[in-house]
Amino acid sequence: MPTSGEAKPAATSKRKLSSRTTLAAILGGLIALFAVFNSQTVEINWIVTATHTPLIVVIAVCGLLGFAVGWMLARRAAGRKAR
Repeated sequence: MPTSGEAKPAATSKRKLSSRTTLAAILGGLIALFAVFNSQTVEINWIVTATHTPLIVVIAVCGLLGFAVGWMLARRAAGRKAR
């Protein structure tokens, strides 16, 4: 039971989390559909060599990298906010 000195959690935090989860699920689904519809093989040019890779792999890796960068930036912003 919170006392007068403790703050109650905001009622909107659950809604905000739910909308973020819904948005993430929609974006993930769109990325998955985009990857499935683009299943041909493409040539990836690296600095010293070139490889042939299915486009679905390229799209999935880019999606995962984007997620990882967003997650790290969100953690960094939360860490700054906590200071």
